[in-house]
Amino acid sequence: MIMEFLTACDLMARNVLEAVAPLVATPEGDEIVAAGADGTPTKRIDQVAEDCVVEFLEEHPLCSRLISEELGSRDLGGDEGTIFLDPIDGTYNAIAGIPFYAISFAYAVNGEATEGFVRNLSNGETFSAIRDHGAFLNGLPIRVSGTRQLDRSAMSIYGRKFDMTRVAHLCHKIRRWRLLGASALELSYIGAGRIDGFIDLRGTLRVTDALAGMLICTEAGGTVSDLEGLPLSFPEDVSQGRCLVATNGVMHRKVIEYLR
Repeated sequence: MIMEFLTACDLMARNVLEAVAPLVATPEGDEIVAAGADGTPTKRIDQVAEDCVVEFLEEHPLCSRLISEELGSRDLGGDEGTIFLDPIDGTYNAIAGIPFYAISFAYAVNGEATEGFVRNLSNGETFSAIRDHGAFLNGLPIRVSGTRQLDRSAMSIYGRKFDMTRVAHLCHKIRRWRLLGASALELSYIGAGRIDGFIDLRGTLRVTDALAGMLICTEAGGTVSDLEGLPLSFPEDVSQGRCLVATNGVMHRKVIEYLR
């Protein structure tokens, strides 16, 4: 199942890239065409991407169920397991022509993610992970950074409507503050050692946004938790969101202490 799933993800990502390319950085891509199951407006670029994946999975039933932020949940009649899909992670970036947006897949059995796949659709970089077998960038193993000091760290931090009260002290400590706009990629960037942490305080991060990136981060040696440092689990209902703290692991306790 390992090779079959990741190979299928590669094929689906290629299909999606071809389909959405004419919509990137265009007003057409930004057109609202429906209301998503997650409660947010569905842009045309999201719908086209999701339709490509659904069409593929209906012809190649790799799972029993698909959960995606636009359609919600759909039974596909395949083998056991659930695929969690974010068809376009970083929709604003894609529509604005900012080259930081991705497609994200996670395969889970009994609620536990076993494989993850995140591809930056703007440059083809592909992050993947297999539980207990590590994380990879374009097929090569990756590892989190060894940064130990907050004053040398780079982190991506999101606050609810820019209310950064809870992270004010932490922001004074870290060296570089980034807000890149695509959570699956940002979690993957921790795994690759490109940033040292990702904090989302909005309470709107969904399982489809985070599951693949979380697996990539942890399989590369990182740590993911809730705001109290406790294990984080997501409901399968895409209308419900969570807060998240992810780091290279070395600094996790320090970050949690500042958030408290």
